[in-house]
Amino acid sequence: MAPPRLSGMQKQVLSLYRGFLRAARLKSADDRKQIEAVVSAEFRRNSNQVDRKNFVYIEYLLNRGKKQLDQLKSPGVVGLSSFSVGGGQR
Repeated sequence: MAPPRLSGMQKQVLSLYRGFLRAARLKSADDRKQIEAVVSAEFRRNSNQVDRKNFVYIEYLLNRGKKQLDQLKSPGVVGLSSFSVGGGQR
């Protein structure tokens, strides 16, 4: 059986996740582990807490993630942190 087709937004989320993992590979081994842990935890937390039909909030998270990824790609940046944004999640 063929795997289910992904929506455009799901493809964007997966692309962002892969982008973070690629950017993490360019950092030191310790920084890479920390970045991968934060990214994994953040994506997992959002997949469990955010309503899949709340497209506006998902778009917001995608835009915020893209900005964080751009910052992470900068040579001087060595880590990544996570923070919660209240409201509008469900």
